[in-house]
Order: sequence, then C-alpha cells, then structure tokens
Amino acid sequence: MPFTITSAVVVYNDEGHILLKKDPLRGWELPGGHVESGESYRRAAVREVKEETGLTVSLHNFLGISQEISRNVCHIWWSGTLISGTPTTCEESLEIGFFNYQQAMNLIKEPDFKTELDHCVKGAPFVLCFA
Repeated sequence: MPFTITSAVVVYNDEGHILLKKDPLRGWELPGGHVESGESYRRAAVREVKEETGLTVSLHNFLGISQEISRNVCHIWWSGTLISGTPTTCEESLEIGFFNYQQAMNLIKEPDFKTELDHCVKGAPFVLCFA
C-alpha cells in the first residue's frame, strides 16, 4: 500500500474562531488534503484550504504530525490566519464555518479529529499515532 502525506491547517479568523468544513463522508473537520508530487507541504496546505473553502490563508507555525498506521497516512498540521476570500462550498465541503473551540469540538464527531484539533490548539509540537 502506498504511503500518503496530507497537509492541513487550523485557520483562525480575526475573532479567534476556527475554520471547519463539512465533508460528505467524514462530517466536520479541519481543511486539508493530499500533498501532490513536486509540491511542498506548506503549499499543499494553502492550496487545499483554497480548493475546499474558497479562502486564502497565510501559514504561521508548524504544529505537529499525526499518523494513521492502518491507512498508511501521515498528516502534517499548521496554524494559519484568514487573508481573504468568500466561503465557497464544493463537493468536498458541504458547509463551511468559523466556530469557537467548544463549538468545533461539539461539531466534530470523529474521535481522532477531536484529538488532532485539541493538540493543534495547544500549540506545542506533537506527534500522534492512531491504529
């Protein structure tokens, strides 16, 4: 099975709220996606946010790495802020919104996604492994 790398962002708006998108299969989650061949991790994160939400972001800090061992996937996490754009839905994002931390944790149903968000918000570099 090939190894997949994704790059994702915890995007904050001016009020400090977190950007989430609603995936048709996984539900509410942070924006991000696959790193393409010849693409940097940072560029992939910015591109994926734009594709999934219509928003342009600026990356600030590397936050950590999480690995899904059974799926052979490694996720790279960044923090960022909103620069411009109008929220736009697509096939990968049925809904888009900014939420405070508690609202975001209530909307996200996948336990691993909640753990990743919690570690991202704490701001200290992290490495997580999920079976």
